[in-house]
Amino acid sequence: MRGDPGSVSRGGRLVTGLTWALLLFGLWLWARGVTGLPHGEGTAVTGDLSAAGRFVEPARLPRPARPLPDALPQRIDIPRLGVQAPVVARGLDAAGAPDPPPFGQPGVVGWYGSGTRPGARGTALMVGHTDTGTRPAVFHRLGTLQPGGTVRVVRSDGTVAEFTVDDVRVLPRAGFNARQAYGPRVPGRAELRLVTCGGTFDRTTGSYTANVVVSAYLTGTAR
Repeated sequence: MRGDPGSVSRGGRLVTGLTWALLLFGLWLWARGVTGLPHGEGTAVTGDLSAAGRFVEPARLPRPARPLPDALPQRIDIPRLGVQAPVVARGLDAAGAPDPPPFGQPGVVGWYGSGTRPGARGTALMVGHTDTGTRPAVFHRLGTLQPGGTVRVVRSDGTVAEFTVDDVRVLPRAGFNARQAYGPRVPGRAELRLVTCGGTFDRTTGSYTANVVVSAYLTGTAR
């Protein structure tokens, strides 16, 4: 939800609340691995489970920047990972969870198009695959990011929203808390959440054991 909360009608607040409740429920289902997303056959660890749920606060981080006007995301760049990926708007799948790009497009990142636009006030959500079953996908190394790292989102208005990573969590799917994972870290900021599978691949269940959730917040812009 964007804009002055005082200007939103009671009905608007109710619809927004219901939308977020449904989204969070869908995120919980997705994180539990019940949406039928295909996963790779490897058993490589894609995140440190010993760090699950741990918040790492570096000594210094930039101050948050003022949220930007709405603009559509076009590309995401993560310099440390060598990622330069196109972004496509996605909706919800049949289970009510954010629908990632088709499995045959491992280099594409999905943005939840009915939610916050990256750079605007609120939490924008992006999801990507970790592998294809035969090779790494766009977010394969997402769990190696550290607080202080940079994520850039190229937007349709010509601006580049620059985000600073402040939180990297590898959350086990058992007892997964969607609000803890995807809710705002600091209300009022422009935040970005990057999500992929993590932990190890469990051949018994046919899914990964955890989710990597990277939180970042807007700290600047470029053109």
